[in-house]
Amino acid sequence: MTFSLRPATPADIPAITAIYRHSVLNGTASYEIAPPDETEMAQRMATILSQSYPYIVAQAHDGALLGYAYAGPFRTRPAYRWLVEDSIYLAADAQGKGVGKALLKALIEQCTTLGFRQMIAVIGGASPASIGVHTRLGFTHTGGIAGSGFKMGQWLDTVFMQISLGEGQQTLPDEQAYPGSLFKA
Repeated sequence: MTFSLRPATPADIPAITAIYRHSVLNGTASYEIAPPDETEMAQRMATILSQSYPYIVAQAHDGALLGYAYAGPFRTRPAYRWLVEDSIYLAADAQGKGVGKALLKALIEQCTTLGFRQMIAVIGGASPASIGVHTRLGFTHTGGIAGSGFKMGQWLDTVFMQISLGEGQQTLPDEQAYPGSLFKA
């Protein structure tokens, strides 16, 4: 499957909403039960982009959106500012074809360039495919919560995975550089 990666734009919202809708209704990666509409998805994108986090899409050469990924805050307390959480969602026909791996690899690279020091994956439903792609790109298992969600008639576990970015925790961050300048202690 051939595709390219590019920054997401508001024009992508209909396709992003459709991809996420399918995931919410048919999978356990998201613990949402009712899929949000385009207005809500546009607001979520605007919030991510207004904080200068990366938001990217994978696009087939015919123009179809195959998936999207973004990084956002894990928590909003200022001491967490060097840690980002990744989110990746794929169209059903793009799963298992390297799209997720390409999106995650690009997200890791962009977050490293921006100066973040850690990335965490919060994997709903303990998805073997998601765990696999994160493992292949260097994430390690750091914990989990058993029975953290109930969806589709079953209890779901959440898995936490993490990767260090750049110098990780080996050196002090530059408080004047992004992302430290986003937050004031």
